[in-house]
Amino acid sequence: MHYLTISFTHKNSTLEIRERLAFSHNDEKHHCLSGLIAHDDLQEIILLSTCNRMEIFCYTLDVAKATNAIFTHLSHRAQISVEELEGRADIFDNQSAIHHLFAVTASLDSLVIGETQIVGQLRDAYRFSLENKYCAKELSRAMKHAFDCASEIRSVTDISSKPVSIASVAVQKAKDVMANFQEAKALIIGSGEMSLLCAKYLTSKGVDIAVINRTRSKAQLIVDECGGKVLDYANLSSAVNEYNLLFTATSSPLPIIEDNIINPCDFDRYWFDLAIPRDIEFEHGERIHLYQIDDLKSIATTNVAQREEEAKASYSIIGRYTKHYFDSLVSLGVEPLIKAMYQSAQVAADAETARVLEAGYIPNEYKKEIQKLSEQTLKRFLHDISLKIRHSNEDGKTDEMVAMLDYIFNEEGK
Repeated sequence: MHYLTISFTHKNSTLEIRERLAFSHNDEKHHCLSGLIAHDDLQEIILLSTCNRMEIFCYTLDVAKATNAIFTHLSHRAQISVEELEGRADIFDNQSAIHHLFAVTASLDSLVIGETQIVGQLRDAYRFSLENKYCAKELSRAMKHAFDCASEIRSVTDISSKPVSIASVAVQKAKDVMANFQEAKALIIGSGEMSLLCAKYLTSKGVDIAVINRTRSKAQLIVDECGGKVLDYANLSSAVNEYNLLFTATSSPLPIIEDNIINPCDFDRYWFDLAIPRDIEFEHGERIHLYQIDDLKSIATTNVAQREEEAKASYSIIGRYTKHYFDSLVSLGVEPLIKAMYQSAQVAADAETARVLEAGYIPNEYKKEIQKLSEQTLKRFLHDISLKIRHSNEDGKTDEMVAMLDYIFNEEGK
């Protein structure tokens, strides 16, 4: 069995490609995961889709067959050739797959190093697969270690000491490009975590906000927490022409702001589209400055440089957790075999005790003593052997040892 990850991120794929690979709604995720889990070679799957990445983590019998099944499915869905997907994707298997999972969970692979959203997004992705029976104990074990690793990194390094996110980077960009930022009127479209974070960052800097969402009650929750006002979604077409600062992060599969609702204005407008797929698409719009996810990379690059030392310390922790994880898998494989070895020895001791008693070599009244002597002799003999088996991982020989013991005891059981 193998761990496998196929990864499309801001590092290897354009915004357009990530947009076509994105999964906005649960029914889309169900269709993908149910189709993939039907393959005999794919045992467990988790799908992660965010504004900067689409990744599939899986546990598989055959890496090559699983990889082909995933690329074929994604190609059909996104209408992107298998060849292009293969050329763009980062593919990790076994130890590199677990190391990558731990790095993603710790936000070291994010556009904004140390951002705080990814852990929650991964928890949601894992919970979705677990509740719908797309994953089970193998990926659950990996996810538990990933969350533990991320927790230790946050507690012993300063990588998240000043929480940042795509939303905070977007607000910082707005502050940098707008001469009258604090006097801006900001419109936030959407009600998810990204919208909430935008609201928090904007109001903390003294910017007045309005929130608009298809479900008004969800927009009201943001306003209740951050202040501002709620607008009816029916007023979207007028609102986009009244506010000089706009942040949008909805889960709409199609653009919600297009040429047909954009009117000329006598002031500059600064629009930040933080959605994947994108919320904004227009050809004609004077004095509109549009920023998308990938336009924020310059600030993100500065963020990476500032957190370089924390990142080094974090990768050291990830390396340790990765080794510990595979050591624990070895133990899971070794212990049942050691138990089987002792059980076989017990059977032999019982048989030999019965033989010598039946032959009359030893009187029956000494049966318990003879049985105990046989058991203790075998345990003493097997003790050092068991220790060597458990410590064989230090010499890199565990796999061969497990295979040999498995062969011996399976053969005996036939």
